[in-house]
This record gives sequence, C-alpha cells and structure tokens, in this order.
Amino acid sequence: MKLRSILSLALTAGIGLSILTGANAGGRSLSIKGSDTMSLLVQAWAEAYMQKHPGSEISVQGGGSGTGISALVNGTTDVCMASRAMSGKEIGQCKERNFVPASHDVALDGVSIAVHSSNPVVSLTLDQLKAIYSGKVKNWKQVGGHDAPVLVLSRESSSGTYVYFKQHVLENENYAATCLLMPSTKAIQSEITSNPNAIGYGGVAHFKGKRNVKIVHVAREKGGASLYPSDENVQSGKYPISRPLYLYTAGKAKGEIADFIKFCLSSEGQKIVARVGYVPIK
Repeated sequence: MKLRSILSLALTAGIGLSILTGANAGGRSLSIKGSDTMSLLVQAWAEAYMQKHPGSEISVQGGGSGTGISALVNGTTDVCMASRAMSGKEIGQCKERNFVPASHDVALDGVSIAVHSSNPVVSLTLDQLKAIYSGKVKNWKQVGGHDAPVLVLSRESSSGTYVYFKQHVLENENYAATCLLMPSTKAIQSEITSNPNAIGYGGVAHFKGKRNVKIVHVAREKGGASLYPSDENVQSGKYPISRPLYLYTAGKAKGEIADFIKFCLSSEGQKIVARVGYVPIK
C-alpha cells in the first residue's frame, strides 16, 4: 500500500501516525500533536520534510487543539498544532512550567460551511449561522431551503475550530442542545455526504471537491457580499470566518524543530499548503 493511502486510512480512523523514511539512523524524533483541522497539512509537511532529511522521524497525532496545547504544557509533545490562538489561561499554565509558548503562523484557513449538494441553500449570513447553531432556526425553510429539519453538526469542545466558531459566529452563545458533536471534521464530512439535511463546519480542505458536499458562501450581514473561502478572500480577510493556523513550541524553536517550521514556511512548504487545500500565507 502506498504511503499516501496509509496516511488517509490513519486520518480517517482519527489516529496518529509515525511516518518513517528508511531506517531512522539516529535522526531526531519529533512529536507533533493537536488540531485535527491541521492533521492533513502537517502530515504532508512531515512526509516531504523527511524525504529531504533521511533518518528523521516525525509523529503526527490529532485529537484537537486543546489536546495539543495540553500536551505542550505537560511536555509530551515537541510541537502543538492549533487552529486557534492559545488563551491567557493556557499561556499562564505554560509559564507555570517555566516557559513562554512561541506561536508560528504557518498557513491560513477559511472555516467553511458545508451542506449536502442537493440542498438549495447557496449562501448564509453570519446571523443565520448563529441562529442555526444556537437552535433558533430548526427548519431549512427558515433560511430559504426545503421544508425539512436541520441536522446541526459541530466538532467536540476540545477542537480549536469549535472554540473559534463559538467565539466568532455564535458570539460566545452556547451551541444548541440538539447539536451533534462529531469526533473529527472527517466525520462531519461523512455525515453530510449521506444526509441531505445536515450542515457542518471545518477547514476548507476537508470539504473542497468531496462527493455530495457543497460549500456555502457566507456574508457578514444581510445584503452584504456573499463570499466563497477562496485563497484571495481568505488572504485579504474578506471572507468572514478566516483565520491563521498555528504551530506552537515551548519557547523559541531550536534545532530540528526550528528546521521543520522553517521548511513549513518555505516556498516549497507553502506550495504544499495550496496542494493540500488550505491557503498559503501571502
């Protein structure tokens, strides 16, 4: 089985994977944990980096941004993947462990709103999204769709995307009690593929070009421009729910950790960002 197929199976199962290139001849072993949103991208970076550095070993494991941040605080990972900025409380926990976390913006993402391709809804405002996810809108006909109940899908609370969406779309209101919490963005995408009434959110790479999945345009307000999370719209910040993606380290990155981050930010690394389906840093 080809390496890319193995990566796909591992990510679908929601597990971490240690990628090796040949025998690890004394190379530095790096552990990277955190955001499921970023797993596809960081796996691709790790694969390309190790092809250039035979003997290196990089282990990439998802579980959510919160899980990765906890691992960084506890010293059980070298690098944390996060789809949101660390909170003041989390930074304080790092300081209690005698280090100040260093953040590295490595890519951009448009948090995408996805529905089944048969859904006639093509655009939503931020207010409509808030009403859907807070439970005020329960039927698709309330936002221009069919007369059918809305199945609302969200990530779990350990997800950085869950936190980001709550802050920037729900404006810190609670998710509806009927909202189904899914273990990964892949699980959200799979449910949308088979359910015409479902709606979900996540990194654009998880929905772009997927069977039976349509990405809905988003407007900041009623009557405003309804935008797709294209590279241009995300890089300019015009797309309403654009965000940076981070790698966090325990203090200033050094040695092979610094080399890996430098590779991610290089021209080659940013081409991988585009290939995987995210947005390069302009």
